[in-house]
Amino acid sequence: MSEPSRRSAPELIAALIAPGTWESWDQPVGTRDVEAGYAASLARAAERTGEDESVVTGRGVVGGADIAIIVSEFGFLGGSIGAATGTRVIAAIRRATDEGLPVLALPASGGTRMQEGTSAFLQMVAITGAVLDHRRAGLPYLVYLRSPTTGGVFASWGSLGHVTWAEPEALIGFLGPRVYDGLYGRPFPDGVQTAENLREHGLVDDVVPIPEIATTVGAMVRAMRGDQAGSVADFRPPIAQPSGGAAVSGASATPRRDVWESVDATRSADRAGIADLLDAERTAVIRDRGPIWLTATEFGGVRTICVGHDRRAQARGELIGPDDLRVARRAVTLASELSLPLVTVIDTPGAELSTDAEEGGLAGEIAQCTADLVGAATPTVSVLMGQGAGGAALALFPTDRRIATDDGWLSPLPPEGASLIVHRDLDHAAELARAQGISAVDLAASGMVDRLVSVDGDWVRRLRAEIAEQLAGLRPSTDARVRVP
Repeated sequence: MSEPSRRSAPELIAALIAPGTWESWDQPVGTRDVEAGYAASLARAAERTGEDESVVTGRGVVGGADIAIIVSEFGFLGGSIGAATGTRVIAAIRRATDEGLPVLALPASGGTRMQEGTSAFLQMVAITGAVLDHRRAGLPYLVYLRSPTTGGVFASWGSLGHVTWAEPEALIGFLGPRVYDGLYGRPFPDGVQTAENLREHGLVDDVVPIPEIATTVGAMVRAMRGDQAGSVADFRPPIAQPSGGAAVSGASATPRRDVWESVDATRSADRAGIADLLDAERTAVIRDRGPIWLTATEFGGVRTICVGHDRRAQARGELIGPDDLRVARRAVTLASELSLPLVTVIDTPGAELSTDAEEGGLAGEIAQCTADLVGAATPTVSVLMGQGAGGAALALFPTDRRIATDDGWLSPLPPEGASLIVHRDLDHAAELARAQGISAVDLAASGMVDRLVSVDGDWVRRLRAEIAEQLAGLRPSTDARVRVP
């Protein structure tokens, strides 16, 4: 693996920050009472880098957004974290919290400074506490992992971002390769501790070159914060729906479709999905790899976190497994911490059925995702956009408001699976689909769906508008989330 060219902290700041906007927050490090050899190492590091510690902090404009910056200087003792480093990082995070600023952390570090031992090691806990306080304040904490990021830094403030990006080809891992080789007498396997491999395993959201990171960060901050329109504090009590079933957007009256025809329609290869629902100009993608997407997006001027099933990935055979449901659970945390409404999009033929899924805890993740959504501290809207088979669909369904296309459906299993259980064949799938009350129209009649959108004309545009309408005036309600027929 080729080593990425390493930029110094000042070079990185110059590449990211709009000219004339940088304000340093660093206070000079005082006299240190350390042994002579360590003091000499500190002096050489300071002379070589022009810095007095291994992190530089301050604020500036990044991609049009005012942001607090914490950037490692790897040239100073390998970016390692000692007591003075930890104090500086904590002070920057707490100042950002007090001033209401997002934080962008850009670590490049070997971890704890060995010359200071356990006292330095414990800095990771204190930094973690400051990060959690910042997140609880509803402020974005964003991470850009540079090469190398290893050890305690990766295992603490390097892994706590609302969104995490990484430098291309960056070495990222818990145990540094030199330590592994020395302890075990063999090199660490190639291709594991790389930014690209971590992205494939969902541990990094995306790999972004340094020249693109300012634009990426600015877009994400605007999508998450904007002018704070749509914050939870602005929401009013829910507006009761009229009795007698859900209102319909589109046709003046929804004719009762044959349920099996609806099932067929929602399985069409050219049917619109979450990629079509999201307005690209108003969406910052956090994760769009695999069968569940996670984004910060806007509906009718209301900023939201949106998570949902991608029908195209599932059509390619990428079915929903335990790791994907953890992405959905992450969306609940993001929305709650950032005081943004959460929109879920349901469109799935069912979860993955495999040994790996079972051993990975698929059932438990469905249960935890459902529980997280029921207990979310923010307003929630679900959109049954087509297929809704099994636990992977149910896990995104229990929200304050529920919208469905008039040909959507929700069932414990795909109809074919129900036929196998009841009749031990596939021949009765259509019959069972009609008998089980799976259609969105039936769900609306029983009060389980609040609004129907007819799949005619420009129905995706009307679906967007319906989401915006349902978000207006919405407030969290456990009773609405756990209602049953």
